This record gives sequence, C-alpha cells and structure tokens, in this order.
Amino acid sequence: MPKRKPVYKRIILKLSGEVLAGADDVIDPKVTEKIAREVAEIHAMGVQVAVVIGGGNIWRGITSANRGMDRSTADYMGMLATIINGMALQEALEKVGVNTRVQTAIEVKNVAEPFIRRRAVRHLEKGRVVIFVAGTGNPFFSTDTAAALRASEMGAEILLKATKVDGIYDSDPRKNPKAKKFAHISYADALVKRLQVMDSTAFSLCMDNHVPIVVFDMFKPGNLRAVVAGEKIGTLVSA
Repeated sequence: MPKRKPVYKRIILKLSGEVLAGADDVIDPKVTEKIAREVAEIHAMGVQVAVVIGGGNIWRGITSANRGMDRSTADYMGMLATIINGMALQEALEKVGVNTRVQTAIEVKNVAEPFIRRRAVRHLEKGRVVIFVAGTGNPFFSTDTAAALRASEMGAEILLKATKVDGIYDSDPRKNPKAKKFAHISYADALVKRLQVMDSTAFSLCMDNHVPIVVFDMFKPGNLRAVVAGEKIGTLVSA
C-alpha cells in the first residue's frame, strides 16, 4: 500500500517533558531517539515541523509554586528545564539526519538562537526542524500556551498535542473505565468543561486564531504519521 501524502504543510508538535523520560531516567536516550525517528518520518514526507517542548520531567514550576516557592522563580526554572530537553531532542534528531535549530524565548546565546519569528519561518522553509524552548519567556504561561502562540505566529495549519492517552475524555480514563472519549469537541466546549488536557489560555488562543488542535497518543507507533496524513486519530478540537 503506498504511503499517504500529508494533508498539512506546516505543523507545531507539542511534546511534554514527561514523554522524554524513561522508567529510571529524567531523559532516556532510547525514548528521545524513538521520538526523533517519528519526527524524521513526517519531515521526510515534506512537512515543515516545529516542536514546542515542556520541562515537566525535570521541573514543574506550578508544583513548586504550590509548595511555597515564588511562582515567577519557579516558572523561570521550568523554562531552563525546557532548554535542556530541547538540546536533548536536537541531538537525537541530528543523529538521524535531520537538520535542526533550537530557538529560545530567554537568551542563552551559547546554546540556542533567540526566538525571531522571521528566522524561524526561514528555517522551516529550508527544511530544518525548529525546536522552540523556554515557553513564551514569561512566568505564569504554560508550554501549552507557548505552543498555541508559536502555532499562531508560524502560520501552522494545526497544533498536534502529543500525550500518553489516545484523545480527550470527559474524565480521566485511567481512573474511570466508563470515561467517554470525544472524537471532536469545540473550543468553547473544551473551555466550558474545563478539560485538563490543555490550559484555558492555550485553548482560547487557538480559538481566537483559528488553529485546530489534535490531541493524540504519541506512544503508539505510526500515530504521528497517521495524523499528518489526515487519519482520524485522537480528538480534534476546532470551531
């Protein structure tokens, strides 16, 4: 059977920091290599790929703030964690032959470029994978919101939110075996139901800028390629 052609020209892939972690390691090289090969596969299809990565495997700002740390300080520490993850993913992608650039929202000029929208677009047009790190560069904003912002800035056709579950449910499927999965849900319903898969700021930003979201299971082999090819994988969030 011939491979299906991609239905998207430019995508933003949102990866949580937790997806890079193995059973015993904060960053598992085998896991990062697997993710890199999945990204390389869709890149070889001609898709322009940008990645926004979180830092939750190393540091979670909101958790530390809830334990008494100043929220701004905790969030800046989380931004630094995303830079570490971005460098790990860059290393894995370059090992499988994909040219990459890491762009950061806070200046760390010895290891990454500063985020410049026009430069990022040019990298994509030249066939490089761009990895966005350090969130939005501001505390009180999640990396989900950063992904929604970058998707809007880059003119991405879709935001792909990679998770460990196969879509959005009305309750936690790991706790409730009768949880109902949504094949499609509107931005407004996602906000009203306060679904925890993304924060409300990210949903609102995508709604305002008409960026559809697909929430899918990144850990099932071939799912990323299937989503890019237009198959009905996971949950679609749109108008």
